[in-house]
Amino acid sequence: MADPHVVILGAGPAGVGAAYKLRRRGLARVTVIEQQSTVGGNAGSFEAGGQRLDYGSHRLHPACDPEILRDIRSLLGNDLLDRPRHGRIRLRGKWIHFPLKPLDLLLRLDRRFAAGTALDITTRKTRRHRSDSGEDSFASVLMASLGRTICEEFYFPYARKIWGREPEELSGIQARRRVSAGSFGKLMRKVLSQIPGLNQRGAGRFFYPRNGYGEISEAYADAARNLGAEFLLEAKVTALQLGGGIGGRGWTVSVDQKGRLLSLDPDYVWSTIPITLLTRLVCPAPEARVLEAASSMEYRAMLLIYLELDEDRFTEYDAHYFPGADIRITRLSEPKNYSLNGRPGRTTLCAELPCSPDDHWWKMSDYELGTIVAEDLARAGLPLRRNPVAVHAKRLRHAYPVYTNGYEKPFGILASWVEGLPNLLSYGRQGLFAHDNTHHALFMAYSAADCLTDGVFDHAKWEDYRRNFATHVVED
Repeated sequence: MADPHVVILGAGPAGVGAAYKLRRRGLARVTVIEQQSTVGGNAGSFEAGGQRLDYGSHRLHPACDPEILRDIRSLLGNDLLDRPRHGRIRLRGKWIHFPLKPLDLLLRLDRRFAAGTALDITTRKTRRHRSDSGEDSFASVLMASLGRTICEEFYFPYARKIWGREPEELSGIQARRRVSAGSFGKLMRKVLSQIPGLNQRGAGRFFYPRNGYGEISEAYADAARNLGAEFLLEAKVTALQLGGGIGGRGWTVSVDQKGRLLSLDPDYVWSTIPITLLTRLVCPAPEARVLEAASSMEYRAMLLIYLELDEDRFTEYDAHYFPGADIRITRLSEPKNYSLNGRPGRTTLCAELPCSPDDHWWKMSDYELGTIVAEDLARAGLPLRRNPVAVHAKRLRHAYPVYTNGYEKPFGILASWVEGLPNLLSYGRQGLFAHDNTHHALFMAYSAADCLTDGVFDHAKWEDYRRNFATHVVED
């Protein structure tokens, strides 16, 4: 029997990781279709001002699956750097090192914040919080586990900025999947892990490619190509028609690659694009309840604003976090401090501004967005010493899934619809509406490849993996 043909939609980590694994094990012929001109998706990199920049702040965490980390080390070699984390959080007008350090907390933590947190710790056993509906919400879960002080001074204002919703409107799942230090016990373990002799392996460190975070996806794609995978870049899928292939259960994939119309007839389609977009491509069209479910799912958009400065370094920190409502941006990173690479005498700052495509910010010019960042930095006590040499803005429409209360129902409808389509798999961060890190997306890719044996996809095995994916918690 000839190897099946798998078409993968999207060349982010989940797409290129699966292409590499399928070809390395000789499980299938592979074609990857990517709308952009480069691979990596939101975890990719680009060049501006003589420096490789990422789409936001990214790190490869030591929690990465050992097999995946071995492969990345093999693919990147000396380009995979082992770096110390050196960020800080602006909390009540004071800077606290992140990851949290015991001595830094003792010397710098605001006294009212410290006193309130101490009181919350002593009363935690008597706290019981529920949302008005009786269901767990982001607010109720964190209030019960962390108390009022940390929630109201940090997590709640940060949640409003990142997801554009009140904490009470967000599902408790958002708290469990997105907040790794979701209890005082976990928080204390994170703090104590910074003490020499008590720290776990990899604590306070991260891996980062010398040539930008996108080098991970690029290395996977290059290796997959060398093993025979085909990549169609700047190619847009216009329709997925069921039919053909194995027992008439395959697909016809219509593609427009810069005006060149292509038609592929794979046996399997593996989609890593947003599951909501998938509903618009499949023919025949899904029933009305599926389309309604897709329209009710929310994504938070992100503006990435890059300020190119004519100085070698802006600060010593890799990232600054701004949970407070007085600052509009949520995070500021300095890529040069991640990779130790870049143009001498120049550095670039990346500011993250979550929003909606309907917000006035989304329609602003690059110059106007640069002014917002400059104003925020001055307000935070980090004024620019000189005007930027250049300002660039990138717009991501699907940056974060938003787990509103009750989102599980429409997502369940979408998941059931996909499961009912023969030989079609939706996975990855966008395909499973997940908040996961890159190492989680790669684990999904490896898991999908592991389920394909002798041309047959093992759905029972995939369901076991799906249960594992549900336990993923985002690393900060």
